[in-house]
Amino acid sequence: MPVSPHLEDELMTTYPLPNFHFQVEWGGSRIGFSEVSGLNVQVEVIEYREGADKDYTPRKMPGRVTYDDVVLKRGIVTGDGDFFAWINTLQLNKVERRDLTISLLNEEHEPVMVWKLKNAFPSRLEGPGLDAAGNAVAIETLVVTHEGMTVETS
Repeated sequence: MPVSPHLEDELMTTYPLPNFHFQVEWGGSRIGFSEVSGLNVQVEVIEYREGADKDYTPRKMPGRVTYDDVVLKRGIVTGDGDFFAWINTLQLNKVERRDLTISLLNEEHEPVMVWKLKNAFPSRLEGPGLDAAGNAVAIETLVVTHEGMTVETS
C-alpha cells in the first residue's frame, strides 16, 4: 500500500539526526575531525529560604551558567601543525582566542544544528598513544575552553 506524500514527509522528520556527519570551523586549515564532545551547558542552582516561610523547602532559582570544555579529536596528517601553533600562542594572560562553529550536517551537507563557541582557546593538547603492535590511526586531542555557547537549529 503506497504511503501518502504528507505521511511520508512526517515520517522522515521524526527520525533523530545521526551524529557522524559534522564539521568544525575553528580557524585552522583543516576542518576534518573524527570526534567532538563536551557540548554541555549547566545552570547552577541557588537555594533560598526565609525563616518565616511556611514551606520548609527552600526556593530554587537559576544561578550562573557554566560550560564544559569541548574536546576535538582528529587523525594526525603529515605537515599539519595547526593545533601546536594555536597552543603556542599562550602566554601569561594572553592567548589567541577564536570563535568556533560546530555544525551537524544533513545529507546535502547543510547545517541542521549549529553550536557556536565564544572566545575559545586551547587548554590542553594531547598527542597520540603509540603502540608498536597496534593497527590504528594516530589521533591528536585538543581541549578547548570557551566563554559561552549558543545553539541554532534549522
